[in-house]
Amino acid sequence: MSRRANIRILMTSDVIGGVWTYATGLASSLAASGADVHLITMGPGPRPDQREMLSASAVHLTETDLTLEWQDPEAADLVHARDVFASLEKRIKPDIIHLNSYREATFDRHAPVVVVAHSCVNSWAMACNDSSWLSEPRWQRYSELVAAGLNRADAWVAPSRTFHDVVSNLYHPRAPGMTIQNGVEPSLERPGAKKSFILAAGRMWDAAKNLAMLAEAGKDLDWPVFVAGTAATSAGNLTSGIELLGELSHSELRLRMQRAAIFVSPAQYEPFGLSVLEAANSGCALVLSDIPTFRELWSGAAMFVPSGDPDRLRTALGELCADSVKRARLQLAAFKRARRYSMTQMADSYAKLYRSLISSRCSRKHNALEAHP
Repeated sequence: MSRRANIRILMTSDVIGGVWTYATGLASSLAASGADVHLITMGPGPRPDQREMLSASAVHLTETDLTLEWQDPEAADLVHARDVFASLEKRIKPDIIHLNSYREATFDRHAPVVVVAHSCVNSWAMACNDSSWLSEPRWQRYSELVAAGLNRADAWVAPSRTFHDVVSNLYHPRAPGMTIQNGVEPSLERPGAKKSFILAAGRMWDAAKNLAMLAEAGKDLDWPVFVAGTAATSAGNLTSGIELLGELSHSELRLRMQRAAIFVSPAQYEPFGLSVLEAANSGCALVLSDIPTFRELWSGAAMFVPSGDPDRLRTALGELCADSVKRARLQLAAFKRARRYSMTQMADSYAKLYRSLISSRCSRKHNALEAHP
């Protein structure tokens, strides 16, 4: 019998960025092995193309009207959220609660809780050198709830060792936490012929993605630079060196990756970088900012450039466009490295953690009954 079978899981997700890709992939993999998975959305509802990512799976989708914690730092929605989660747990009766957020872990519950730290406002602000506003009372309240959620969780997880250490140093959770790297379904074969263009993905308004620097670096390159993602409301000259593709569905983005020769991420902040993994799995050569997370995951399989130097980025991209031998070598290296981060390995690691927590909870209940018959 599969180690993932016979577990009822309540899992949360938002639909902004890579968390939705992570959650739908993990939930579908767990469900395929027999787990009963209930995926609960928070924040804006999923688009039709995002719902389509679950169409071939047995995952149960429930949409809520709950506010995302980083959009509600003063916790005005907290009481409502507590009532909604109490109702969800009563209806679903989960064996495990998997939260891809923090503050919901502070609620009373019957099942063990796993919190996965995908990101947080404090680490984002510090990486972007924009943290003065964190002293405001509403953001102090946010930080208190993040720390409380980590402390109330039965276990917490980070997708990289680098971000695990960041969370530990910021919030000092009582439990040591663990690292489970994100994964995708590996491509069975290397993609075919590549096209002469560079691809990036991210929100133009997100300073962490550092796409304004890519726009500067993209000027005067021989190859076009395409960026998939939402544009800034006033992009102006910030996009003069790139061509914006707008918001693409997951399948459309993967098709672009299959054709792109180079994928670039100049991010200042990235707790994991799921789009980088998907690009590597699609056989792209990687040009990445020289930040600790990317070094941890991709050292030896990518070109690295400083995250604040558009001239160095332009030079690196130009050299790689012109050197087909180096480009092919990096494409193969990234493709091979991507196989380390598989969906099966990720799902098995979570299933093992779930079973450990469920077993521990059952043992405590048994011991309590023996002590007080």
